[in-house]
Amino acid sequence: MEKLGPVEYAIPFFILLIVIEMVWARRKAPTAYEPRDTLTSLALGVGSTMVGALTAGLVAAAAVWLYQHRIATIGWAWWAWAACFVLDDFNYYWAHRTGHRVRWFWASHVNHHSSQHYNLSTALRQTWTGFFALSFVFRIWPAFIGFDPVMIATCGAVNLVYQFWIHTEAIRRFPAWFEAVMNTPSHHRVHHAINPVYLDRNYAGVFIVWDRMFRTFEPERDEIAIRYGIVRQLGTFNLLHSVFHEWAGIARDLWRAPWGAKLGYLLREPGWSHDGSRDTSDAIRARWLERHPE
Repeated sequence: MEKLGPVEYAIPFFILLIVIEMVWARRKAPTAYEPRDTLTSLALGVGSTMVGALTAGLVAAAAVWLYQHRIATIGWAWWAWAACFVLDDFNYYWAHRTGHRVRWFWASHVNHHSSQHYNLSTALRQTWTGFFALSFVFRIWPAFIGFDPVMIATCGAVNLVYQFWIHTEAIRRFPAWFEAVMNTPSHHRVHHAINPVYLDRNYAGVFIVWDRMFRTFEPERDEIAIRYGIVRQLGTFNLLHSVFHEWAGIARDLWRAPWGAKLGYLLREPGWSHDGSRDTSDAIRARWLERHPE
């Protein structure tokens, strides 16, 4: 019998916390949950789990191959676990940032952002196409420098479990020292917001220090009412459209674009167009900052 991992052990707690948040929302924030939206999030989570189970062996095989050709052997000491966890979170930051800044990867990641609600069920809204997009390459390369693939997978799973609870409006802020170091509901609300000043900010998984270090941090502002979703809202709860709409958009753009521009529709930032007819998040944010100088 296959051993359960951190995510599997956490599932009962995920369900319990969602139920508790629903009770809270019914009394304090009646619009926090929308039944069709929640069902879409749950369906995306189930589909992602199924796809992940089907492709996990291939990802593991790639990591094992890298480990077989490793340049060192790091072992299982306590400090190796700590180093692996920090390195994996660093890798997550760059994988996540790339997932917002390169359209190919955004097509896989966008469904996590497509809900116009922000609650714990939103955390379950995971990709079905991450393997196809090759997003896993950001996380498995430490096997080549000597981290065991099992250790890498375990740290990645703990990282994912940590990120579940920050998808909530029920918690406002933690003490300043915690907010300074860790990713929190406040920081992650900014990440899911579509307000211009918040676009493409706060990519952290566990440690918000990466955003502070690489200048992508934006604090939550009490005077700004957050709006969630994506810049061009889906306008539907259709499950397959939620999963594949951006891939379909890429295909249309590739078909219509002149040859010299086709690669840009794969590798440039979402919203880029060869004729300047669309807006990127950078352009939207820059216009807002120009009208609202500090």
